[in-house]
Amino acid sequence: MNQAFTNANDLRDIRPPVAIPGFWIWVWVALALVMIVGVAILTWHLWQKRRRAMPMVPPVPAHVRARQKLDEALAHIAEAKLFCTMVSDTIRVYLEERFEFRAPERTTEEFLYELRGTNLLLPDQKESLGEFLKRCDLVKFARYEPGQPELRDLRDSALRLVEETEPQPEPVTTAEPPIGNRPPAIANS
Repeated sequence: MNQAFTNANDLRDIRPPVAIPGFWIWVWVALALVMIVGVAILTWHLWQKRRRAMPMVPPVPAHVRARQKLDEALAHIAEAKLFCTMVSDTIRVYLEERFEFRAPERTTEEFLYELRGTNLLLPDQKESLGEFLKRCDLVKFARYEPGQPELRDLRDSALRLVEETEPQPEPVTTAEPPIGNRPPAIANS
């Protein structure tokens, strides 16, 4: 015998009809979605407008930032290694920002070798920079302990390099028109 026909109790009743949402529920859902998207777009637009209205703070020029960092380094003059690290890093970052010359990731020898092949600095500036970096390396890596006057001299040479290489403002010239093109003077009588 076939088992499917033996148990009449296994038969289930017909399920009740499933309610299909009406047309108006879909209209309300669509309206809600449109309103949510509209509020999101309006909020984004207002945020962009406010962001554009905020004044842009001009970036601090590299030479100004370098001077500030060299002044900050004076607070650590009692710790020669930290002081020399701060001063030499400041000069390396300054040269990178000012001349777009990759300096911080290189060793002193690599940096000076590559600098020789450029015309970014004058020959005497290159020489004084090389001497400066070698003196800093003595403190940082050879455990040389200079006195405060020598450390101040290191900072002063770094500051001198910044001052010599900072961009000069464009001279403002007010050219007067040639004498033949000048307007006639009005005589007061």
